[in-house]
This record gives sequence, structure tokens and C-alpha cells, in this order.
Amino acid sequence: MIKSWMVVGIVVFVVGLAANLIAPSDIQWFNRLQRPRWLVFERAIPLIWTVIFICGAWSAVIVWEQAPGTQDTWLRMGLYLLLEIVTMSYTSVMCKLRSLKVGTIIGGTGAILSVFLALSVLQVSESAVLLLIPYILWSPIGTYTTWAMMHLNPADV
Repeated sequence: MIKSWMVVGIVVFVVGLAANLIAPSDIQWFNRLQRPRWLVFERAIPLIWTVIFICGAWSAVIVWEQAPGTQDTWLRMGLYLLLEIVTMSYTSVMCKLRSLKVGTIIGGTGAILSVFLALSVLQVSESAVLLLIPYILWSPIGTYTTWAMMHLNPADV
């Protein structure tokens, strides 16, 4: 029998893989953008997101195991999946469209979705909600950073 953590892990991996199909020219566009002076933690961002995704996946497993197979659980799993798709689309869609405004909108959408998800999960498990806190805290920082970059790169809005 397949364990819940295996399914969650596979879904996170597949969505992450699909979202990272980015053309080198799109990455070059992003790399040439001006960054705010205060963005001294950029090299840590991949590690930060890795921790956030691990916490989110762990949260999903906790929720799944509280009431497997129920309609409410499937709806919550759909919210987790939607949040991951929105989050993973940030880089690929922003870079493909070469638009920091699109990145800001996607980032803001993820921040809002994470709060809705946490409120929904609160009815199931406090531990699962606590594991969503890193996303809830970090997502607005990333969104604000992208918004600040819009003002430094007006041609790439």
C-alpha cells in the first residue's frame, strides 16, 4: 500500500520538476535584473524554499492522515496542490512573460492562498498549521522583493 507521505512527495516532486522547465534565455533575463541593495539573502532563497516545501508537504501528510478519503480532506489536498502550482509557476511564468508585475501578482496570490489554506487546516490540526507558518511569513517577503524590483527595472514591469 502506498503511504500518504509517498504520494505527497511524488506530487511535490512532479509539480516542481514541471515548473522548472525554463529556457536559458529566460533565466538570463532574470539574472540581469537590478536587485534592491537590501537583498543580501538571495543565495539562501533556494534553501529557504526547500525548507518551506518540506514543511508544506509534512503539513499535507498530517492533514491527509487525520481523515483520509473524506471530501474535506480531498478539498484541502486540492488547496495544497493549488498553492504549490501557484508557487512553482512564479519563476517560470514571470520569466517566460518577462514581467515582474506578473511575478508580483503570482506571489501575492500565493500569500493569500496560504492564509486560506491555514485557516482551513486549523480545523484539522494545529501542527499542520504551524508547518504552514514559514510559507505565510516568507511569501510576502518574496512578493515585496519582486515588487521592489519592478521599481528598479521599469522596462521589465
